[in-house]
Formats: sequence, C-alpha cells, structure tokens
Amino acid sequence: MNLPLELSTLSANPVLLPLATFIFVSSITPGPNNVMLTASGANFGYKRSVPHMLGITVGGTIMLLLVGAGLGALFEQVPQLYTVLQYIGAAYLIWLAWKIATSGRAQVADARPKPFNFWQAAAFQWVNPKAWLMSVGVVAAYTSPSAYWASLAVGAVVMLIVNYPCISAWTLFGSAIGRWLQSPRALQIFNGVMALLLLLSLYPLFAGVH
Repeated sequence: MNLPLELSTLSANPVLLPLATFIFVSSITPGPNNVMLTASGANFGYKRSVPHMLGITVGGTIMLLLVGAGLGALFEQVPQLYTVLQYIGAAYLIWLAWKIATSGRAQVADARPKPFNFWQAAAFQWVNPKAWLMSVGVVAAYTSPSAYWASLAVGAVVMLIVNYPCISAWTLFGSAIGRWLQSPRALQIFNGVMALLLLLSLYPLFAGVH
C-alpha cells in the first residue's frame, strides 16, 4: 500500500464535496442519535451532553473505519463486488432521500435520568441502523478503487469534521428546532431540501468519477 501515491490520486478526484454533503445530510437529519440528543440538550444542557456527542462522532468514525477495512479486504478478493455494492449503496441513498422527503415529525424519546456517557454513545452506534447504513454508504459510494485506503481515511476525517457540528446543533438548539418542526410547512421544506441534497450527493457515482 503506497499511501502517498493514493493521496495524490485522490486529490484529483472531485469526491470530497459530495462526500461531505452525504455525511452532512446523514448527520443533520432526524434519526435515533439526534432524537436522543434533542432530549438530552433540553433536559441536561449542552455541556453535560458533550460526552454523548463525542461518543457518537468518535464511535461512528471507528465503525466507518472497521467496516471499510473489512470491505476493503473483500474487494481485493472479489473486485466485482465493489461495483455491485456501489449501486446497492446508491439504491439505498435514493430510498433514504424518498423517506426523508415524505417523513413526518421526529418524536423525541423520553429523557433519561442522566445523559449518555462517551462509551454508552459509542457502543450505541453498533446497534443503530442509521449508523450502519451511513458507514456502508460512505464506503460503497465515496471511496475510490485506485486509492481505497486513502479515500477511506479521508472519509473518516470528513466524518470527524462534519458530524460533530451537525449533532451539536440538535443538542444546542433542540428545543427551538422542536418548536420549528411543529409547523407542517417548515417541516416539508426542511425535508425536501435534505432529500434534494442527498440525491445531489450521488453525482460522483453516476458521473463515473471513481
């Protein structure tokens, strides 16, 4: 594995912005993590919820790397599987965009007596279907066969950079967001924009830039 060469190859690949867009949309839209953080921010405040947020971001990044490492070894044995997985990932993303566009108001779960700690939040990612699908989506649609390990590392870095501010917003502004989403019109606009961004993030796959 020649990582400098892979990084050089990756630098010519216009995948970074779509990758960041996918992670942004996946991180900012309602899901188990954001529902729990909304409740945590409302009940315990931002500061006490920081370990919970760090656990989500770091745990999700570790999941991405481990999923990618396993898939990378498999791709080396069965190269055709990479193309198949790309299009399965694209089909999932299209389905997810449709679900986002037609989804209703997120329901905040009952508050816990104390916020999640770092390890609880990190462990939760392994039983969170959205976290699994997000990791597989990044590996399938936003890594490059010619620079696989470098592109996987870039995906992990982008996850660390993009995910935390997104989930932080749900914690910091949870109560305000909850009131805003009471408006059906506002919810419709929000979900429509997120669905459109998710579809646009598929551009590298269909443009054949991998």
